[in-house]
Amino acid sequence: MKGLLKLAMVSTIALAATPAFSQSADWTKKVFGIVASKQTYPRVAQMRGDEGTAKVRVSVDAAGAVKNVEMVAPSGSSVLDKEALELPRRIATLPPPPGGATTVVLPLTWKLM
Repeated sequence: MKGLLKLAMVSTIALAATPAFSQSADWTKKVFGIVASKQTYPRVAQMRGDEGTAKVRVSVDAAGAVKNVEMVAPSGSSVLDKEALELPRRIATLPPPPGGATTVVLPLTWKLM
C-alpha cells in the first residue's frame, strides 16, 4: 500500500435476542477483541473500493465453538459479505459464554480511509 491507501476496519458486537440476554460485558468485550484482531480487509475489495457493514448472526455452543454463521444484513459487496461469513468460521472457537449456548450478531465494517 506504500502510504497511498489508508484502511480502517471497525468491528462492533451487539447481542442478539437469545433466551438468556444476560451475557456478561466481559464476555462481549473478549469476543469483540478476538473478532477485531482477526478481521482483514480483502485485497479485492480494497482494489475495487468496496466499503460497507455486514451483519452476521453467530451461534456459539456452551463450550465456545462456533456452530453456525448466517447473514443478517449484507454489506452491498459480495467480497465483504463472503469475508463476514468466513471470519467467525476461521476463528472457530470463542470463550465459552457464561450463560451457556447463545447467539450474537456481529456488525463488521470495512471502510477505506
